[in-house]
Formats: sequence, structure tokens, C-alpha cells
Amino acid sequence: MNTLRTAMLLAAMTALFMGVGFLIGGSGGMMIALLIAAGTNLFSYWNADKMVLSMNRAVEVDEKNAPEYYAIVQGLAKQAGLPMPRTYLIDNPQPNAFATGRNPQNAAVAASTGLLQRLTHEEVAAVMAHELAHVQHRDTLTMTIVATFAGAISMLGNFAFFLGGNRDNNNPFGFVGVLAAMIVAPFAAMIVQMAVSRTREYEADRRGAEICGHPLWLASALDKIARGAERIPNPDAERNPAMAHLFIINPLHGERMDNLFSTHPSTENRITALQKMARQMAGGNQAAPRPTPAPRQAGEQQPSGPWGQAPQAEQPAAPERPKANPWGRNPTGPKGRWS
Repeated sequence: MNTLRTAMLLAAMTALFMGVGFLIGGSGGMMIALLIAAGTNLFSYWNADKMVLSMNRAVEVDEKNAPEYYAIVQGLAKQAGLPMPRTYLIDNPQPNAFATGRNPQNAAVAASTGLLQRLTHEEVAAVMAHELAHVQHRDTLTMTIVATFAGAISMLGNFAFFLGGNRDNNNPFGFVGVLAAMIVAPFAAMIVQMAVSRTREYEADRRGAEICGHPLWLASALDKIARGAERIPNPDAERNPAMAHLFIINPLHGERMDNLFSTHPSTENRITALQKMARQMAGGNQAAPRPTPAPRQAGEQQPSGPWGQAPQAEQPAAPERPKANPWGRNPTGPKGRWS
């Protein structure tokens, strides 16, 4: 089913790419677009993950330079029955994370330094469990391919005027076709991103909560990440908006998460679904409390997450820590390069 889904997505993106080429250059433009799409398909399958990591300036880490973060991913991967993915850190103050790779054997997960600094140990574990759920569902290949194609389509739309300005290019629609390509191409790519991302985020939330065992940990993490993304810009994501759907929360600064054209479902709806899941896991006896957002005050000190003591106001209404820690936390061990 996953292979068929990926093949259908590749076919749809190729058809969209050829359609843009036809609007710009007629039949000749469509053939050129077909050749470009074929090359993009091959490149996306083998190299899109490397490109996404490079565009976000992610640095690979291990148990020596990021022991606690690496141990979290390692323990969760074992618990989910997955191979250990390559683990990356992004030196960015905005709290966020994503996963990429063509299959579980070649997967990678990445978290920002802002995520590690602003979230508790339990919340970081829940976020990484969500990303491992994407790996387990093989969403990473599909979402990375979409990011690559969306960027290529948007670029083609931006250059439509220059590529379609020649009257002898066999374009049956003339300047109208060029103008349509400039407007429609980025919009169509965005629609495909939305269709791919929204339903998969809900499923990854559900599976991630199962992997870490505490839906409210993820609910609290989503609330903090969403508020952080609203306040803290992510320049790398702003320069490459086609990657936005890869992240657990939309990284584009100032974008509302619940609008019609968002690449992500409403954060409030995701939190509500996780609260419902927590009640079901608890037997439905009591309603699970919603994580209370910390008050926003000028000059307020930011929480320091699992590598430092967080202010009391930022602590979420989360369940009691388990006695046995499944992630091998080592609070007295050496710290990572960004800890």
C-alpha cells in the first residue's frame, strides 16, 4: 500500500509538473518538464533527505556529543521496533523537529536546539516518538518527495515569465498561460502539501503517543512548540517554505496553524485528540487536564528543558514520571555540544 501510495504521488506530481510546463511552453515545454520531472523523481528518492538536512544546516550527533538526546531516540526506536535512525541537531532557537529518509533503514530525525532547551525530557521524548511514527508509517519518503517537488514547481512558476516570454515557444495560451502558471503552480504545490501532511500528522500523533506511552506529554509539547513557532522566526524555513509540512508544527513565522491553507492541522484539534486518547488509556474515569499555557510576559525567562531547571510557570500538567525510565536518561553524564 505504501509503495502504491508513493507511486501515485509521484505520478500526480509529475502530471502537475508537465501541466505547468505546457502552460509555459506548450508541447515543447511539457516534454522538457517531463524530463525534469523524471530527474527530480530519481533525485528525490535517493537524495532528498540529504538536501532537506543540508537546507536546515542539521549536524549529525551521537552518544558522545549529545548523550541524552541520542539516548531518547535510541530507546524510543527500540521500543517501536525500528532501526536506530541517524540523529541530527539543528542550531535554531525555534522549537521544532522533523523526520526524513526513504525508508526506516535510511531514516533520520532532527530536532532543533530550541526544542531541547524549551521542552522537558518527557516532552522531547514525545516529539521524537511522533517523528519515529512518521518513519514507521514510511511517511518520510512521501513527505520529502513532496517537499522537493513543491520547491521545484514553485521555482518553475516563479520563472514562468522568463521561460514563457518567447512567442515562438508553441504555447497555445500565450501570456495568459504564462500568467496562469505563475499563479497556479505554487498554489497547486501547496494544495498537494496540505493533502499529504494533514491526515498524516493526526496518525503520527496517535502512534507517537502509543510509543512513548503518554499522550499528554505530546499534547503539552505541541502547545509549547506552537507558541514558540509564533514568536520565534526560522530563517531557513522562511527561505524554503516548501519544507514546512515536514516539521511537527508549521515553522513559518506568524502563520496561523488553523487556517484553511495551512500545511498542518489545527494544533488545538491535535491536542484535543490526544486528550481524548489519554482519557481512553486511563479508562475514561476522569477527564485528562489540558496543558495550561504559560503566561506571556515581557522579559519572561524561557524554560531550559531537560538540560536545565525550567521555571515553575512553564511546567505542564503532565502525568507523574514513571519509576522506570525507558530512554536511559543520564543526568550526570557528559552534555552535548549545544546543551
